[in-house]
Amino acid sequence: MKRIMTRSLILWFVTFAFLAGTVFLGVRVVLYSSDWVQQPFNGHLASASGLGRAGKISDRNQKALAYSENDERHYSDDLTTREALLHVVGDNTLNISTAIQSRYRTNLSGYNFALGVGLPESLSGAGNKDLTLTVDADACRAAYSALGSHKGACVVYNYQTGEVLCDVSAPSYDPADPPTITEDNESNYDGVYLDNVVSSTFTPGSVFKIITAAAAIDNIPDIDQQSFTCYGSLDVEGNPITCEYAHGTQSFKEAFANSCNCAFAQIAMQVGETKMKETAEKLGFNNADFKMSDIPIATSRYDATGAGENYLAWSGIGQYEDLANPMLMAMISSAVANGGTASSPYIVQDDGNLMDKLNISVNKSKDIDMLSSTTASKVKELMKASAESYAYRGVSLAGLNFCAKTGTAEVGQGKEPTAWFVGFIDDPNHPYAFAATVVEGGYGITAATPVVEAAISALVH
Repeated sequence: MKRIMTRSLILWFVTFAFLAGTVFLGVRVVLYSSDWVQQPFNGHLASASGLGRAGKISDRNQKALAYSENDERHYSDDLTTREALLHVVGDNTLNISTAIQSRYRTNLSGYNFALGVGLPESLSGAGNKDLTLTVDADACRAAYSALGSHKGACVVYNYQTGEVLCDVSAPSYDPADPPTITEDNESNYDGVYLDNVVSSTFTPGSVFKIITAAAAIDNIPDIDQQSFTCYGSLDVEGNPITCEYAHGTQSFKEAFANSCNCAFAQIAMQVGETKMKETAEKLGFNNADFKMSDIPIATSRYDATGAGENYLAWSGIGQYEDLANPMLMAMISSAVANGGTASSPYIVQDDGNLMDKLNISVNKSKDIDMLSSTTASKVKELMKASAESYAYRGVSLAGLNFCAKTGTAEVGQGKEPTAWFVGFIDDPNHPYAFAATVVEGGYGITAATPVVEAAISALVH
């Protein structure tokens, strides 16, 4: 009798476990089916039943960036446009995880839990879905051409609305003819699957002086009355911090316009490691929560805590272990332009209630407080003075008023510096914040400014 009871209990336990497991699996299928479908191992979504019948992707001017015809996926007729927008649109390989075709392929394919993908619209609302992006194909094409053979990135976005108008990353390739990457040629495609605008970080160099300046304004009451003498070199704990020129005696504003390393090294040490980190974090560094639409933005890094005066000084001029993401630098510029509040960027246009229907977030209302209005106003004055010196040297962003900062980041190992240019157009009719970085490009004023100039000119004209 005991043996029969034991067998019965085991049978009941197995039956209960089976039913519980079935219910658990059923619930997860219902809740997470669309996530599973979007995983890279589901390659059928890029075939005839997936991207081969997926909806059209257009830029803000309704130029076709990708569309399906006869069970095949097609891209723009222009090669440069295809390469310029590869990282935004994606290709059939789905290797670029942040691209629209990777991120929203269930939406594009009209995925339905009960009916699957690639079905006609007449079947209970299934069928492919078209998406319109905020980017301007002509601006992206111009910026990509200006990057030339360099690795880098360029982003321009509307600091009032958050619309991303230009998102360009290099290196790239033709999505209509993806390369076969092997051990023999992989060096030619290093980082090719990353959108450098959102997924990469780079040594910021002097563009980080925007953050150091904000920290000084917030924490050194008499910073505007101080003067700084630059002899071309500053000794900190036996280590020299050098400038390209001996700037002589200068004010805080002049030191920013001169991009004086010696002055800003001193300023960082005055602010101190705790307040420097605090300001950097207010401006988005060490924050992993930022997104463009619902695409994650790589975390920018700053922390000189406990590193000593020498490294604190280097960190204040954008060296040491500082790392900055181009999208975040454009957002910081947005905060300066907006009186302290950055507009949250988005790249998928909100066509009525379509985004709600497709469960796509555009983050329109998620503005981010970064600076006080007073600090933002003072940083704007500094960036405007810098822009005047750049204009004197021939930088003209379509003839518009702008506020900006260049950067030339030393990366060592015998490599050319990484060039930066960040800022915004000070014009309500053209509210554009921007950031461009050119890896091993040399000086910011010569390598990065032409990339932004090309994008802005295309947007304006």
